[in-house]
Amino acid sequence: MKKKVLSILLAGTMVLSMTACGGNSGSGADTSADTAESTETAADTTEAADTASDSTASDSTASAGAIRLLNGKPEINDQLKELAELYKSETGNEVAIETIGGDTSAGDELKKMYQGDNMPDIFVIEANQAATWDGMLADLAGEEWTDKTGFELVDANMGTIGFPYTVEATALGYNADILSQCDVDPSSLTSPAAWKEACEKIDAKKDELGLTAVFAWCAEPTNLGWSSGTHVFGQYLDAGLKADDTKYIDMLNDGGTIDEARMKDFAEFVGMMNEYADKDHLLVDGTYDEQVAGFKEGKFAFITQGNWCVTSPDDVSFEVGFAPYAFEDGINTIIAGPPSYWVAYKDGNVDAAKAFFNWCAGSSAQDILVNKAGLVSPFDDCEFEATNPFYKSMKSYIDAGNYSGWHTMLKKDGLQNETCQVFADYAKGSIADADEFVSKISAVIKSYYAE
Repeated sequence: MKKKVLSILLAGTMVLSMTACGGNSGSGADTSADTAESTETAADTTEAADTASDSTASDSTASAGAIRLLNGKPEINDQLKELAELYKSETGNEVAIETIGGDTSAGDELKKMYQGDNMPDIFVIEANQAATWDGMLADLAGEEWTDKTGFELVDANMGTIGFPYTVEATALGYNADILSQCDVDPSSLTSPAAWKEACEKIDAKKDELGLTAVFAWCAEPTNLGWSSGTHVFGQYLDAGLKADDTKYIDMLNDGGTIDEARMKDFAEFVGMMNEYADKDHLLVDGTYDEQVAGFKEGKFAFITQGNWCVTSPDDVSFEVGFAPYAFEDGINTIIAGPPSYWVAYKDGNVDAAKAFFNWCAGSSAQDILVNKAGLVSPFDDCEFEATNPFYKSMKSYIDAGNYSGWHTMLKKDGLQNETCQVFADYAKGSIADADEFVSKISAVIKSYYAE
């Protein structure tokens, strides 16, 4: 895995009050503390699992090594519970897993916990949420695990604050069998013209192949706004750029400025996805479950998600891979890196949290996280190759250096809850074309950054 330290200098405009935590991001994405994956991968809602029994970890009678971990990825709840059991058997220390996600906002839950003086020792944040917790997170610099990865989250004020529990990628996932039957080479999809030709070929064989549509793309804003407002929008910010290139996120965070020419190219690509999507249902009012299930069942050639949507070889009967959002000629990158991190609450059991992080970077924990939870390890010495079906394609991009950063996680927190509505209106047809999309999203972004 290529080394890439994510150092962030969060401007004062990104400092949010504690009451700003949360937001309308639905499952897994980009509201305060909704993880790209929580909400990205959120399919089944597992709300505050075992809260009653887990809360004993914070009782005064709890052992010195007992900690509570607030997990924002409900799809790996069972695996983390298994991880906790193994941790106790190997170390004698306890970690209580409390899971939220799905239709529950991790940010809202954390706000309640903070106000109720019931904060977990470990919880999940995205990079742009670090400022929200300024002064409240432990510095993890010098811990053993930091020598095994270049993906730790470093903040200018607080130091090394984020433990990368996984590396994730997002692009346009594809069904290789469908592409092969339609004579489409995914490696050729590096220009708008190539994409248009591919869509036409696949659409022409839609009935023959039993497809619902070319794209499993859902712009529903209430529960899937994190997908359009964070991950799809993130392609405008980073597609085609090197991992350390922050040109467009810097423009965005400088008062909400966009590159209108690039945004128009992006909007035209999204318009193509709208054209070849399931307009009768999924595009406008579908759900994450329906989107992912349809792709797994072979009803769509492409899906607008990431490696979290297919985590086991048993999930699909076909090979999968990633293709870039090539809305400009020559774009050949996917977005890859840690979209979120585990952090240690400064007033919690910091020593026990640090010990847990060091253990998690080791072989016992990595076996569960990689082989059972389907995560991609961020650690250079991990002996396990990810079982995730997207891993082979994902690794090929990373090894070639053809990956962009998760800079969408550095935009002003909550912006996704506004931009997702623009995607929804475009999908519904109330935004007529790419020019109007650019005008609308530019106004929305400017207004949000002016607040």
